[in-house]
Amino acid sequence: MSTDSTATPTRTDYGRIVVGVDGSDASKDALRWAHRQATYTGSELVAVGVWSYVTMSYPTMSGYVPTVNDIDLEGDTRALLEQVVKEVLDGAPVRLVVTEGHPAEVLTRFSESADLVVLGCRGHGGFVGALVGSVSQHVVSHASCPVVVVRHPKEPHR
Repeated sequence: MSTDSTATPTRTDYGRIVVGVDGSDASKDALRWAHRQATYTGSELVAVGVWSYVTMSYPTMSGYVPTVNDIDLEGDTRALLEQVVKEVLDGAPVRLVVTEGHPAEVLTRFSESADLVVLGCRGHGGFVGALVGSVSQHVVSHASCPVVVVRHPKEPHR
């Protein structure tokens, strides 16, 4: 497992499968699916973790004052990505990339140098019962390569 923080990976001769990983069960399912596909096709597997600064502020008499977080979002994302890959793939070869941005925009950019993008979907989009979430919908609509959306099974309604 190698780690890279480059914004956009370059193409390889054997193909590249990019999978978005955020630690959710749906992204773990997507990672498993992407790994099987990469094994079948001899493609490089690239697991991408995306982070962004959260803008927070609090009201005062003179307006809103931004707060400063001492959180290492990049480091936390890297640690989560490493943990998920270890848990799901148990040492299988994969390149890890951690980068800042919005997941939909980052994965769409990564699609430019990929042969396939794989995403997990929790189905928590804007509409109840929507088939795909907002990130998946954006990537499917704007990607430069085919996209596979792996649905995570929902628990039955009670």
